[in-house]
Amino acid sequence: MQSTVLARDAWLARARAHEERVDVRVRPHLERRRRGEVHPVHDFLFSYYSHRPAALRRWHPGYGVTLLDAPEYAGLRGYAGSTGITVSPTHLAAQQSLVESIRHLLAATASRTPALGCFGLHEWAMVYRTDDVRHAWPLRLGPAGTDTVVEAHRISCSHFDAFRFFTEAARPLNLLTPGHDDRAAFEQPGCLHAGMDLYKAAYRLSPLVPSDLVADAFELAWDIRALDMRAAPYDLTGLVLDPTGETWTPVPIETPEGKAAYVTAQREFSERAAPIRRHLIAECDRLVAAAIE
Repeated sequence: MQSTVLARDAWLARARAHEERVDVRVRPHLERRRRGEVHPVHDFLFSYYSHRPAALRRWHPGYGVTLLDAPEYAGLRGYAGSTGITVSPTHLAAQQSLVESIRHLLAATASRTPALGCFGLHEWAMVYRTDDVRHAWPLRLGPAGTDTVVEAHRISCSHFDAFRFFTEAARPLNLLTPGHDDRAAFEQPGCLHAGMDLYKAAYRLSPLVPSDLVADAFELAWDIRALDMRAAPYDLTGLVLDPTGETWTPVPIETPEGKAAYVTAQREFSERAAPIRRHLIAECDRLVAAAIE
């Protein structure tokens, strides 16, 4: 693979632009953390996912790019070189199993028609018939009203990392039984969590893939998370959403109007996720080809 070489001025400008881009969302989180405040919507991107703010803010050019005069990258995981620093072929070879497994899951997901109309009931199933709710916020319809909504709907959650948090009472209500080791058999592109997990795929491939792709997936996950919690059973009245400053409003999926609004947003997110998923698949193909050159 022919390497692209970037002088310090060139790569430093890209690194600063990346940092400014993600800081729109990262900075408010860090400020809240310093104050000891929690945010039930946005903290998810930094607690459930293992990519920490400092790692997200660090720019990577991706495999096949050499950075000149870049002592900041000396010693970072995956990098090698002295005069010019680049992600090493040794690191690429060590990550081949990961690259191939991520590609397999993404391609399987992309091959399916988006299934819409789950109405975000996974969040409702996580609090069904229990007093042990996941967030310290009141339920918008109260416990009994929440249980009634769950029982009145057909639940077909295809995402294991949502299904595994269902209460014991809710698990038998799900029409599907996704497992930890059979994700590729269930994931589908209409699922909100499949869209959010593009962020996980992107940062797990870092520094082999460019940070622009990680930032694209992060912003998508951020926006999907907001819908996920707007459609959840919690009453988050008064909560401010970053970076717009808008106040949280519910998507009442127990009503016909709420269902229609959810499906419309779900379809839009599926369409927005598709090119990011294709880009990640293409990057995986590039990395597999580079490893055998």
